[in-house]
Amino acid sequence: MNMSRIEEKASAMRPAKYGTLRSSFVAGLVVGLAGLLGATAASAQSSTEDLRLVPQSEAQIKLSFAPIVKAVAPAVVNVYASRKVVQQQQTSPFFDDPFFRRFFGQPGGGFNRPRQRVESSLGSGVIISADGTVITNHHVIKNADEVRVALNDRREFDADIVLLDERTDLAVLKIRGEGPFEHAAFAESDSLEVGDIVLAIGNPFGVGQTVTQGIVSATARTQVGVTDFQFFIQTDAAINPGNSGGALVDMTGKLVGINTAIFSRSGGSNGIGFAIPAHMARFVARAADQGGKVQRPWLGARVQLVSAEIAEALSLERPRGVLVTSVHEGSPALEAGLQVSDLVIAVDGKEVTDPNSFGYRFATKMTGGTTEFVVLRENREVTLTVPLVAAPETVPRDKRELTDYSPFEGATVMNLSPAVAEELGLEGLYEGVVISEVRRGSAADRVGLRPGDIIRTINRQSVETTRMLETITKTPPRVWRLDIERDGKVSQITLRG
Repeated sequence: MNMSRIEEKASAMRPAKYGTLRSSFVAGLVVGLAGLLGATAASAQSSTEDLRLVPQSEAQIKLSFAPIVKAVAPAVVNVYASRKVVQQQQTSPFFDDPFFRRFFGQPGGGFNRPRQRVESSLGSGVIISADGTVITNHHVIKNADEVRVALNDRREFDADIVLLDERTDLAVLKIRGEGPFEHAAFAESDSLEVGDIVLAIGNPFGVGQTVTQGIVSATARTQVGVTDFQFFIQTDAAINPGNSGGALVDMTGKLVGINTAIFSRSGGSNGIGFAIPAHMARFVARAADQGGKVQRPWLGARVQLVSAEIAEALSLERPRGVLVTSVHEGSPALEAGLQVSDLVIAVDGKEVTDPNSFGYRFATKMTGGTTEFVVLRENREVTLTVPLVAAPETVPRDKRELTDYSPFEGATVMNLSPAVAEELGLEGLYEGVVISEVRRGSAADRVGLRPGDIIRTINRQSVETTRMLETITKTPPRVWRLDIERDGKVSQITLRG
């Protein structure tokens, strides 16, 4: 997919007096495939169990989405985030001279005093419980000092940030106010099908709460490049900047997704929008209830895409599943009996088609208990029971920010372990020293280092711990020869001190 620009967006939604929605209303709104093929009224009536029917009369054709919108809209909020940014004001080099500072009455050097300015962002959110819990996108409130939400009845409240999860691009807020609040109910997003009608509700461009309608174009889009867990609902419901964090709802008025991004060359909606499935949003919301930290299960194995060539080599009719390429010692994968060359084709009965869909299915399991993998091994299916446990911190992370003059100045580093690798999204990498943060404008930033980079060697000496790395930077060599691993590939960098 040639994505020249991923624009953020979302929509918001509201709760559920769904009993007032009549089955005839829902049936009349959804145009089924059977009708397009000229199916008879009798055949249409026989499909009432899944609520996908052809309008049977002129009255049904004239039905409106208004009852759904009225039920959902009160759960949609606007999210205002602000942060203070310090700027160094540089008006003239002469103002660094003490004479000029005295002449202009600024003995303390006031001409170069840091100035504060406030950056703000606008997005949307969805109230998901009566106590005022709101789910939105991480990028809407990233680095925010203050967050405020506005309800569709024009009431406004400050909100506390309960949980931030950059890997899923989701965040959970808590409204500071007296409840109960109108809220939305989660749907089972796995039941969504291509062709289903959906509504997107949010605040695009800050114009006010807006509703758009479309159909589901895909239910498991995995090559979008927006979050670590690539598994999106794609829809043609118009979604524009400012909708980020809002709601995608189905024809029962339930939340099926959190709108997150658009594919756009112009900055506006081109009919391709992406929403995080409700299943993932519910997982993050549950983590917020259970301590405010997302704890994903650890597998301890690496997998890869099954290409057409691999499928042919394995005598498969078509590419399917993911191929296991390594299994870590002492891992849940090894305990379950997973082996190199196994082909994982399902997780708890849900088909997996590539590493992204596999990661989504496994990462949305709560720790504790077990899950079942169906694998193909020597052309026969085997069911394995995998324990769901948190990744262990096998060595202390010993987090350090490097400040001495070196290519690593401004980088924060940690010792790798399964726990650190999971936090940073480094599948199957459990030894060495990894960069977790890079301060903007620092030497590390200018060199091009970034979070997730693993420092393998410096001048052919293996870097095994953060203490060893700090010692090296205190006595810098004249030439730095670095081996840096990124995304499984090692690059060599040579720099002069």
